[in-house]
Amino acid sequence: MELEKHTHLGKATEYPEEYSPSWLTPIPRAKSRGTLGLSGAPDFVGEDLWNGYELSWLNSKGKPEVALGVFRIRCDSLNIIESKSFKLYLNSFNQSRFASREEVQALMQKDLSAAAEGEVSVTLLSASDWRDELSFWQAAENLDGLDIEVEVYTPDASLLPDPVGDDIVEETLSSDLLKSNCPVTGQPDWATLYIHYRGKPLDKAALLKYIVSMRSHQDFHEHCVESVYLTLMQRYQPEKLAVYARYTRRGGLDINPLRSNYPLAADNFKLPRQ
Repeated sequence: MELEKHTHLGKATEYPEEYSPSWLTPIPRAKSRGTLGLSGAPDFVGEDLWNGYELSWLNSKGKPEVALGVFRIRCDSLNIIESKSFKLYLNSFNQSRFASREEVQALMQKDLSAAAEGEVSVTLLSASDWRDELSFWQAAENLDGLDIEVEVYTPDASLLPDPVGDDIVEETLSSDLLKSNCPVTGQPDWATLYIHYRGKPLDKAALLKYIVSMRSHQDFHEHCVESVYLTLMQRYQPEKLAVYARYTRRGGLDINPLRSNYPLAADNFKLPRQ
């Protein structure tokens, strides 16, 4: 597999002792977007919100400092950053000395923006600051209690029926049943999916079947969310649509992609599985 040659995924790795941006592995968004029929600039907006829980460096006297990191990568950047390389990059700070948290934050912002080839914002927080960072997604109707029969475990838009009637609703739906898989290692990725829309009512049982149909799909978190967003937009053409996945943590990082057709920042909140 081509990706396997160019990433750290699935390989034994010696952990870095010295700061270096060379650990970062960018992956062009265009490759996966091409499989979705996209070329050029996408007609959606959004960002990939990463939370980093294992950040540390040495101050000028050699004393360790720790922080939590919030990284926001715009979805119009040219590249995603492969997650293991992101982890190794953050680990490269562990035994390196810096004058201040602000210096580390500015350096990370410069390195990550260069790797993503787009705007990346970085905020480093103390544990007490972190509580102030957290927000709350609006109340959502969880679909997982629906009694459905499932036979399809690969993405299948035909599971979604044509819209019926002329009624317009605005609602937020959620499911904890989203599972996709790393395209290199095959490792399962678990998420809670939120869908906010204004348009003709969605068939909720059919939507849940469609979410479950991602279960055997192999792709990165960001592109799985784009696939769901594009499927719903093309099939139903809602006036408003936002698709947001809160993935569980791996390697000290969680990735939370948001895609929408209107300006919207990704709310940062914690779910029980995160």
